[in-house]
Amino acid sequence: MKKGIHPKYYPQAKIKCNSCQTVFTVGSTKEYMEVEVCSHCHPFFTGQEKIIDTLGKVEKFKKQLAKTKEFQEKRKRK
Repeated sequence: MKKGIHPKYYPQAKIKCNSCQTVFTVGSTKEYMEVEVCSHCHPFFTGQEKIIDTLGKVEKFKKQLAKTKEFQEKRKRK
């Protein structure tokens, strides 16, 4: 291996979940990281439905869907 081309490895790197505030210790090339969702709070691993909406996209989609349904109903009445 060439010297000086590999990043520094941190065997006790901390990873913090912003959703559930859990802190993990893992090996990584970064000393500290923050993630939005981890295995303790992700719906795939927990089996619970949870909507994670950081930018209001779910509400925006629901409004657009309601407008579309309303428009379709108006067209059916004519």
